[in-house]
Amino acid sequence: MAKKFISMRNLKFLIYEVFDVVALTKHPYYSQHNRKMFDMVLDAAMKLSVKLLYPVFEEMDRKPPEFDAGSVKVHPLVRELMKQYGEGGWISSTFPEEFDGEQLPLLVANCCNMMFSAANYSGAAYPGLTAGAARLITNFGSPELIDKYVAKMLSGQWQGTMALTEPQAGSSLSDITTTAEPSDDGHYIIKGQKIFISAGDHDGADNVIHLMLAKIPGGPAGVKGISLFVVPKYRVDDKGKPVHNDIAVSQIYHKMGYRGCPITELAIGEKDDCRGYLVGEAHKGLFYMFQMMNEERIGVGLAAASIASAAYYAALEYVLERPQGRLISSKDPLSLQVPIVAHADVKRMLLFQRSMVEGSFALLLQCSRYEDMSKLTQGEEKEAYTLLLDILTPVAKTYPSEMGILSTSQSIQCFGGYGYCEDFPVEQHFRDMRIHPIHEGTTGIQGMDLLGRKVIMKDGKAFKLFGKTVRETITAAKQHEALNPYAAQLAGELVSLENITLHLIGVAGEKGPAVFLADATLYLELFSYLAIGWQWLLQAISVQKALKGKLSKSETNFYQGKWFTFRYFFEYELPKAQGVIQRLKSQDALTVDMQPEFFND
Repeated sequence: MAKKFISMRNLKFLIYEVFDVVALTKHPYYSQHNRKMFDMVLDAAMKLSVKLLYPVFEEMDRKPPEFDAGSVKVHPLVRELMKQYGEGGWISSTFPEEFDGEQLPLLVANCCNMMFSAANYSGAAYPGLTAGAARLITNFGSPELIDKYVAKMLSGQWQGTMALTEPQAGSSLSDITTTAEPSDDGHYIIKGQKIFISAGDHDGADNVIHLMLAKIPGGPAGVKGISLFVVPKYRVDDKGKPVHNDIAVSQIYHKMGYRGCPITELAIGEKDDCRGYLVGEAHKGLFYMFQMMNEERIGVGLAAASIASAAYYAALEYVLERPQGRLISSKDPLSLQVPIVAHADVKRMLLFQRSMVEGSFALLLQCSRYEDMSKLTQGEEKEAYTLLLDILTPVAKTYPSEMGILSTSQSIQCFGGYGYCEDFPVEQHFRDMRIHPIHEGTTGIQGMDLLGRKVIMKDGKAFKLFGKTVRETITAAKQHEALNPYAAQLAGELVSLENITLHLIGVAGEKGPAVFLADATLYLELFSYLAIGWQWLLQAISVQKALKGKLSKSETNFYQGKWFTFRYFFEYELPKAQGVIQRLKSQDALTVDMQPEFFND
């Protein structure tokens, strides 16, 4: 296993030098914090990652959960992990003080989550899912539901899940068939089936609390008829004793990666005795659930970038130590071999990985800052932060997920044949990575969400705010002579994005939604190049400021590494946007016109 899986120096650069997390402490909600406290939290998160999560990274993969006599047995560490996360306040870190939370800014909390996921994504998933489910209850649930469930979830005693997907529905939630019949006692009788439920059952917690979507008979058709319910594995009877709530695990899925956390299929209410408890109002379940879904989408991007980080540092360690070949300029076949990091193409692969990881981390923390600021503001300012977060969420979920596959693949390439073997961790990172473009909304779904909803909502207000924000960064960059050509390059790409967006909106009016959204995934790719380029330019401003001061050798190396990685993105990655634009301009709707029978041979 590699000695390092993430850069603490980079995380501190981002939150202190780029996003100025300390400025948040001027607001009353975050006033109990300061930089010293943030550093203590980050150090504690790293210790937890190094001592608890990372040592069993490979073991949890090699010894996946087992389905035995109707129950799911997971790695023994999971119970200890949930306990330590609960006792240490990690699950409740961002919750308000009224729930015994720390009111930690998401900027800092997500740095901690990056460490956890880079150390062991499967292990980090258990408390992460629980925090999301508990937050949903606190935001929309009744005081009775909050009192009954939240404390034990935040303490790590009970697991939380998000139970949406069904066999016949998949991403088409309007087609779910799980039902919720109202009873005379105030609860609902739940009946149906759910699939692909992360941490849907296991022996590492005393109870599993499902936040489950179901339809109340007689409600509106489609998504307007979906309601949200708390459905526990065990409910408590009148005497305070746990009673099994008629939820059975029918199977666990054997997965390519992410093996340390079980993914289950649930049979619900086969004995007509599964009780669910309505969250909020009836028929508003999808609206409520989208809070957790959007939170989880940011979490998916965060996990993907973190896994790519671990793969990058494994590759970096290897290429610094492994000698092979000689420089092309060397004429002496008897001279000593050089470390393979000396070869230009190996440096290119490393720069690609680093540009993807650190560009993604920056975008994810930008989203975190918008979320933090939305808690502190009102009116138009709050709306602006919310709209920016809305339009960037599909990008923050998808770019790290899709590019993370390429990044971990390049890590394997750095190892050569060894990377394809279990001797090194990168083959596991590659397998763990592959789920991220799929869960919490596939890449295709994210593309349609961006182009079909986020870009055009409120007469394009979010899109215009994004353009305005990027231009503010371009203007700031022009104050540094070294950044002028890159600022001009990004400005040109922004105009290209705006022009192709207007073109596609015209296509929607002329040819209809099918043609308009046919290449929504490519539009998302284009938008992502621009968004990550913006984040790299933002980082480069801080780099230029730092390089003008007196620095130690190690600090000079850090900022020079940032500078070269920034230049790499603008020289190698950002130009790819033009190829995507060329396709998006085409009038040939071939993927719409292609008929299923034409695939027969």
